[in-house]
Amino acid sequence: MAFDLSLYLVTDRQLSLGRDIEWIVTEAVKGGVTMVQLREKDCSTREFINLATSLKQQLKDLHIPLIINDRIDVALAVDADGVHIGQNDMPYSLARKLLGPDKIIGLSVESVGQVEEANMLDVDYIGISPVFGTPTKTDTSQPFGLKGTAEAVKLSRHPAVGIGGINEKNAFEVMQTGINGIAVVSGICSAPDPAEAAKRLKMLSHTNSH
Repeated sequence: MAFDLSLYLVTDRQLSLGRDIEWIVTEAVKGGVTMVQLREKDCSTREFINLATSLKQQLKDLHIPLIINDRIDVALAVDADGVHIGQNDMPYSLARKLLGPDKIIGLSVESVGQVEEANMLDVDYIGISPVFGTPTKTDTSQPFGLKGTAEAVKLSRHPAVGIGGINEKNAFEVMQTGINGIAVVSGICSAPDPAEAAKRLKMLSHTNSH
């Protein structure tokens, strides 16, 4: 499946100011989000599946891929477009075996060494994480920063999306690293108007997308 990483929304219930995830996704898509990753750490499997099923219906007609964070079982259950896995989740080879050749699999990389390891895998894209330090991700390694991100992009043979602390103030600079897109969490989920926030980020992300 073809996909566009330029503005990648990662959902976060904790950062949604009590608002409905589906509503946030709907609004963000109006503003120009090109991919949606459903990330749920705390809800039940049934609730996760219900939400994913509903979002899949909504995004399918718009040809926007729905990516499930970490949970291969949920991705399979709802026939999502793909999964995003971290370094401590299911190994890539197993995820690929379970999901088949046609699904999108993204992998988080937290160091230059991990970028090199990812080059040996047939993943569809990598998530460079974190670009900047962020309160939502306290368990990750040293931030890449702009210079490190540019180096990782150069080194990677896969398309790359940056995540971690990316907002309207720095999105333009992040795109200047040659990256394929920006992944945004609180910049959209916590925005008073997610559609408007997405629209502004989209303009910034398109300054250099290729």
